[in-house]
Amino acid sequence: MNFRRLLITTILAASQVAMVLPASAEELGQENQPEVHITDQGTEAGVLNQEGTEQEVTNEVQSGETITDPNADVNGENEGETVTGETEQGTVEGEVVLPPVVPNNQTENSTSGSGQLVLMVNSNKMYQNGKEYLAGHPMEVKDGVSYISIRAIVERAGFQLSFDNSTKETIIKRGTDELRFKLDTTSYKVNGVTQTMRGKSYSAKNNFMVPLTAITKALNISYSYDAVGKKVIVNLSTLPEASFTIGNKEVVAGETQVQYLTTATSPIGLEIVNEEWIGRQEIFETPGNYTVTYRVQDSSGQWSNPYSLTIRVNKPHTPPVANFTTDKDTYKMGELITYTDLSTDEVGITERYWENQEWAFFTPGTMTIRLKVVNQFGLYSTYEKTITITNETLYTRDEFNKLFIPVGEKYTFEGTQVPSWERVKYSYSSEDVTLIRSNSPETVYSKGVVYRETAIGDTRFMIHHVNATGKPVKMYVIATNNNDATARLTQSNFGFGGPSIYATAAGKASVQRYFESMQTGSKYKDTWFAPGESKIILNELSATAMKQGDVISLFADMYSDHTLNYTVIMIDKDQDPFKTLPYLSALAPDIHNRGTYMEANRNIDYAGLVGETPSRLLIGDNSSDPFLIGHDGPTGEYRMNAGNFGVLYKIRLHRVAPNTLITFNPRGGFYSGSIMVNGSIINLPNNGGVNAPNDSAVLFRNGEREQTVEILFTASPGSNLSVNLLFQQMPEKKNE
Repeated sequence: MNFRRLLITTILAASQVAMVLPASAEELGQENQPEVHITDQGTEAGVLNQEGTEQEVTNEVQSGETITDPNADVNGENEGETVTGETEQGTVEGEVVLPPVVPNNQTENSTSGSGQLVLMVNSNKMYQNGKEYLAGHPMEVKDGVSYISIRAIVERAGFQLSFDNSTKETIIKRGTDELRFKLDTTSYKVNGVTQTMRGKSYSAKNNFMVPLTAITKALNISYSYDAVGKKVIVNLSTLPEASFTIGNKEVVAGETQVQYLTTATSPIGLEIVNEEWIGRQEIFETPGNYTVTYRVQDSSGQWSNPYSLTIRVNKPHTPPVANFTTDKDTYKMGELITYTDLSTDEVGITERYWENQEWAFFTPGTMTIRLKVVNQFGLYSTYEKTITITNETLYTRDEFNKLFIPVGEKYTFEGTQVPSWERVKYSYSSEDVTLIRSNSPETVYSKGVVYRETAIGDTRFMIHHVNATGKPVKMYVIATNNNDATARLTQSNFGFGGPSIYATAAGKASVQRYFESMQTGSKYKDTWFAPGESKIILNELSATAMKQGDVISLFADMYSDHTLNYTVIMIDKDQDPFKTLPYLSALAPDIHNRGTYMEANRNIDYAGLVGETPSRLLIGDNSSDPFLIGHDGPTGEYRMNAGNFGVLYKIRLHRVAPNTLITFNPRGGFYSGSIMVNGSIINLPNNGGVNAPNDSAVLFRNGEREQTVEILFTASPGSNLSVNLLFQQMPEKKNE
């Protein structure tokens, strides 16, 4: 009797252990994949789930890619969607046709190839390496979740299986990964972290059943689903993986030390202990295409599949060939020299450096001109030519400059005489444009609100600031509609410069691009604001972070049909502008100017004759051109717009005399910007800047007839006012 009782107790204990150590698997899907439901009642186009409802099918062709089985629990996310599958005959919308399962008596070149485990739906049959295996319990669906026996997949995958008596947990180990499961629970542990399964584990005829994707997700195992063959193909490859790239931008024969950047990993966390190369060379001596192959071995002795890369080896680069010619070999003093650049290179010249290249020479003798050209590889060559200057004078320097210095280039002259020239006594009218000038503190030392204002109708923004916070920042303009009606904001013209370490460079770029947008209309756009809504506008301003010392500069013409609130802020580059704004305080201004000014367009319509005698049109002097008066947005204090920065001048000269030269002459200091003359943008000057008072940049030359000239001008941030437009007669041209 005691022996019989002991025998029964032993059998019961053994059955409990067998139940705890069967097979585990979670839902058919990875971390963010829809879950797979599998039943026996399926068709190619749709499969009935256990409740008898039909759902649309989304399958994927390639093994290892994310799939959704017909009965997958997708939580409504993919309901009614299909994807496009491709076959050899073309693309079939909403349907994927896959080959059927190959029985175990056929060749190993089947879906159940090496490294793959094929699980038959609603069956205990499994195929691996062409052989059939039987699980302790069929793969089955409960409550829409696909379950598999832990022991079945562990045996086929080569994982380690054990049982912790103290915690009553079944343990799966693969390399450094550890999974712990308990019966009758929806949670499990992955490397000590508790995670949730989509279904509850259970026991079926002494087989521990878990959702399939509990294992595939935790161990990053890929799989695919074949709806036609009714099988799940699990990728169990444990081979290490190897790849490499070339770190060089270009590989040149006989020159480049090739940088091989390798990546080698084991899916089960084994150490990589060996590597093998075929075709690798540190320096390839001859041009051509070379195939290099790489593979690695892990500590278990397994080799990865070979990874091959074709390397293009180019022939050595040759230096560019510098060459130029002049239209003559001998010139008079003050005679125009025409240069023709004949330099060549196989890929293109990136830089040219001229030495002693003058438009004309004014002393007799021999003059040597040199040209150095550089290509993108840093290779260069130099060419020089010597010309002869006779002691005969064709033009004086002043005469030559007036006649031949190209538009957009500068020349020097006796600028101290300019104040004695007659002033063009013009009058002006204004247009109702609100100028919001955010330019103080120009140098910003802490994050905060740099300007705040409300406006309606035509509005111009001028923003110019330097980052001195000591860290990367971004600037934003936030517009808010506090009206009860929807508001529309229209952007017409826009120019942005920077970030740059040079204030004049950022200012010049912003004005040039502002004028370019007038020519092309490319910056036009509408933005709509619901009542109470805030949006970031002028997005280019915040597209790039400003480093310490960077300068930005911006011009923009806008129109709003309702009053909008505008806030200009500078914050840390990673901060959210909307979340940060409520905690920002307004920054105090410095010696520079900020303010809101009305009537920011000035129209100068001059009907008198200019150019017959030396004369000047002065801008930004607070006499002929009075400064705008306004207020500071954040404080309401009185402000005067010194220099009238942000004002757009529309100058129309109805009568420009024949043979008139128009030049730009700064009077307040260094100037670098752009101006528009008769619709063409002219830089002041093309390179660098012009200095007061003795530099003058050429804007326009009139021909033999009186002409109307239209000029658009706005002061470039970072430059100095006032400025003159100079009008004077050109000398007569001589026969050479």
